[in-house]
Amino acid sequence: MGGLEPLWDITELAGYLGIPVATIYDWRTHGKGPTAYRFGKHLKFALSDVRDWVVAQRERA
Repeated sequence: MGGLEPLWDITELAGYLGIPVATIYDWRTHGKGPTAYRFGKHLKFALSDVRDWVVAQRERA
């Protein structure tokens, strides 16, 4: 039986990325950042979405 992957809250995401929570909220107001899921007032982020987004941010040399 498969289950959902763990979902991070915004504080966990900020810790993982090493940035302030406020930066993530700012990104969201500008349509940036990893995809989020909303449950009522709560934002959650799937690890696979975060990883995909991080890879997409890689600068090309």
